[in-house]
Amino acid sequence: MVGTVATILAATIVNVAFPALLLEFNIGHDSLQWIATGFLAATTTTMLATTWLVDTFGQRRTFLATMAVFFVGSILGAASWSAESMIAARVLQGAAAGVMQPLSMIALFEVFPPEERGRAMGLFGFGVVLAPAIGPAIGGLLMQAFGWRAIFLLSVPFCVAAWPLGARSLSSGRGAGPRRPFDWPGAVLLAGGLIALLNLPVVGHRAGWLSPATLVAMVATLALGLTFVGWEMRARAPLLSLGLFASRGFRAASVVAFAYGVGLFGTTYLVPVFVQDIAGYTPAQAGNLLFVPGLVLAVAIAVSGRLTDRASARHVVAAGLTCFAVSSLLLALATGATTFWVLALWLGIGRAGLGLIIPALNVGAVQTLPAEYLGHAAAAVNFARQLGGAVGVNLLAVLLEWRFDVYAGSGNPTPAFRDCFLVVTIAFAAAVIPALSIRKLRV
Repeated sequence: MVGTVATILAATIVNVAFPALLLEFNIGHDSLQWIATGFLAATTTTMLATTWLVDTFGQRRTFLATMAVFFVGSILGAASWSAESMIAARVLQGAAAGVMQPLSMIALFEVFPPEERGRAMGLFGFGVVLAPAIGPAIGGLLMQAFGWRAIFLLSVPFCVAAWPLGARSLSSGRGAGPRRPFDWPGAVLLAGGLIALLNLPVVGHRAGWLSPATLVAMVATLALGLTFVGWEMRARAPLLSLGLFASRGFRAASVVAFAYGVGLFGTTYLVPVFVQDIAGYTPAQAGNLLFVPGLVLAVAIAVSGRLTDRASARHVVAAGLTCFAVSSLLLALATGATTFWVLALWLGIGRAGLGLIIPALNVGAVQTLPAEYLGHAAAAVNFARQLGGAVGVNLLAVLLEWRFDVYAGSGNPTPAFRDCFLVVTIAFAAAVIPALSIRKLRV
């Protein structure tokens, strides 16, 4: 939990520093978004390698190495001298975070017997959910007192505490049976495809969507994507089990997971920038604004877990998507004069919706497949969620930069944020349709 909390803090705590980083490195949102999407893209890639790492090196070695990489990324982030060096630091942090999240589940399920896993998961989940709630608030205070570099150092004590804990308590055993080869070609194709995909909107915005550079970027993205799919379908030990997507219900769950990532990470990118640039909030106030909705998210997850046991998972997911769509629509109406607590209420509605989605979506996705595909299904849903986060932040940041240019003559940038929140509203409203297709597999 100490290691996971450190990596989760890093995922969102930097968001309150985005306005300062724009000025520090003299960049636009189309470049700034790489600080967020670099983290998410690296997480998306490495989380699929966790099982192989544990089977090959054991939990202890994997954990210690992961925390070492995260430590280096945190120090590099604090010492960043350019946007490129910070992006490199975020990629290192994201690579470690991608391994840490599944590794935690593997360790918990090995240590606790079935009758104690519920309590263990409850305690673990509380810490994991609380971290992103308090992270932006602490980050805002640190930044206001010591500057943006202090934000990256917040995770360092967690790394230092995690090493002796991991060395003493985690298993050093490796997976039984024959060693499974790692899908190196798949990993390289996935990483290359993600970079090409995330770079495409940036190139299109800067060079024009019909320019030769954009067309080359489109062809490269399509080629890498199709090559990755072709390779994974015939690989002996694929990085991602694409056969799962033959199930209509699982495809629907993956679409919802993608939309969830867009909403969660997209709004945590937009909101701190909006309240600091438009409403004149300090970094501490921007962090505090996300604190109450974060607590709402934690409560909603607990309620949703019980609700999912009693009601259909697809209906709970659809209700959560509707809540978030309403929240995004309300945020589209926000101006610099909208009060702190009104914004907190509107964000709280959205976080309540996300809290309803998480447990119900995990249960619903697994129910669409036979029991033997449990592990692969969980990995694929997490992959879809992280991919949605990376693509969502990427597209919203480029859209924001474009709309800034469009509204530059009016001297009022507020409509640029309105357009971004409306896009999120439409995405979540549309995701209700596939959500209703998530049905339990009939045996």
